Amino acid sequence: MVFGYARVSTAEQSLDLQLDALLKEGIEQKNIYTDKVSSTKEERKSLAKLLNYVREGDTIVVWKLERLARSLIHFTKLMSELDQKRVKFKSITEPFIDTTERSSHSEFIINIFAALAQLERDIIIERTKAGLESARRRGKVLGAPKGISKKNQQKAVLCEEYFTEGKLTVSEICERLDISRATYYKYLKFRGLSGELRSYSKQTIND
Repeated sequence: MVFGYARVSTAEQSLDLQLDALLKEGIEQKNIYTDKVSSTKEERKSLAKLLNYVREGDTIVVWKLERLARSLIHFTKLMSELDQKRVKFKSITEPFIDTTERSSHSEFIINIFAALAQLERDIIIERTKAGLESARRRGKVLGAPKGISKKNQQKAVLCEEYFTEGKLTVSEICERLDISRATYYKYLKFRGLSGELRSYSKQTIND
């Protein structure tokens, strides 16, 4: 069975262009899953439902790759998950990403993406290490907060710094530091930012 997936970033944006393309591919309306959520958000309820529903031999079609994945790392993770379930994938506007018919070309492209994703991971790790070392040199951590191991003290400091800067989304911070959202908020509370978090949650309640 062939399924479609479409996403727009806000409720004000239209899915029509993507839906028309998916319908033109012969996908039935009932088999098209949609989300209206920012690309930086981790939770995509319809996508999660689709990934849980598909079975071996099924195909997932999207209009464009960036409608599906948040990053190269996320894309390669999804491709690995689909490959393990023996589910095929196709991008309408990027025909070089098409596993409906196994070819050396498509496998080469996916391997290139996987290599780039690994490079992205390595860069994130190096930047995190550099940030931890910088925070340690500045002596910003004066003691281990209760409930946080000494090993993770510096990550708590970086969480505070990233939160204060306001340049990265929660998802980006969690991915950069390799922590969960729950751990991220836990670290901020231990850094004494409970009040700021309450204000932040009120401002972004509809984000």
